[in-house]
Amino acid sequence: MTNIKIATGVELHYQDEGERCAPVIILIMGLGAQMTVWPDELYFGLVNKGFRVIRFDNRDCGLSSHLDSLGSPNVIRTILSKKLPIHAHIPYTLDDMASDVIGLMKSLKIKRAHLVGASMGGMIAQIVAAKHRKKVVSLTSIMSTSAYPQFTFSNLKVMLQLAKARPKPNCRQSAVQYNIKLNKLIGSPAYPQDEMTLHQLAKQNIERAHSPEGFKRQLTAVIAGRFRQHALSQIKAPTLVIHGTDDPIFPITSGLQTATRIRKSKLKLVNGMGHDFPPVLMQKIAKWIAKHAFKAEQKRYKKSLHKVI
Repeated sequence: MTNIKIATGVELHYQDEGERCAPVIILIMGLGAQMTVWPDELYFGLVNKGFRVIRFDNRDCGLSSHLDSLGSPNVIRTILSKKLPIHAHIPYTLDDMASDVIGLMKSLKIKRAHLVGASMGGMIAQIVAAKHRKKVVSLTSIMSTSAYPQFTFSNLKVMLQLAKARPKPNCRQSAVQYNIKLNKLIGSPAYPQDEMTLHQLAKQNIERAHSPEGFKRQLTAVIAGRFRQHALSQIKAPTLVIHGTDDPIFPITSGLQTATRIRKSKLKLVNGMGHDFPPVLMQKIAKWIAKHAFKAEQKRYKKSLHKVI
């Protein structure tokens, strides 16, 4: 694991495993989640299937640059600015975060890659695939959405419960308990994780890095994001959409809409899966992603041969 500074000056912490000459998969994580949230079973599962796999901390998260100089945005004001003629301070956008992915690829001299994005990472991957079509061999969007974040009964319930459990400032133990509460609320009903496992993961996460202000800046970027329906029509890369039937953050309709809006995409619905990565499903999901990426590689290879002939 190491850090690299991209052209914008943002420093990204990343892990790069697998043969240098193998097809590249870049994993893009979601809101406030560090790269370590990608389960090792999935990460190394893809490496063992013959890919060079890169996971990284987004800006304002984990061990990457924390952009405190950009200030602390008002999340409520940002939400209201979508409906009312008021100005909200937006430190950066999802397009800026998509540029981080391109910057990482350029710095590592990667011409093209398969993108796998989870939640907010799926939104970022969609933007990259739409704006930089020649650089994206395939796209996999997991538990994400292609529309503005919509308030539903399930995600409002989660937000209200989290608001009640808001951690005390500068208290790591409180932050750990909040993280456990969060993962219980968004977890998969059919694949619950035990309290000890959740506590261990939360502790590791908070000890590695903890940035509430960075979370707010990322959240503001998500809320201020544009509707991507037109952008999605520009995506030419073979696309796989994976979505849980019991996702409390982005309901199943989000996965269905994304699959509908991206031409010739394939949809995999996972019964009982919420907004997390149940360990028992990682082998299956790694298999889906690898199969999808290999097919896209074969398609690209055949096209290149046809051009030569």
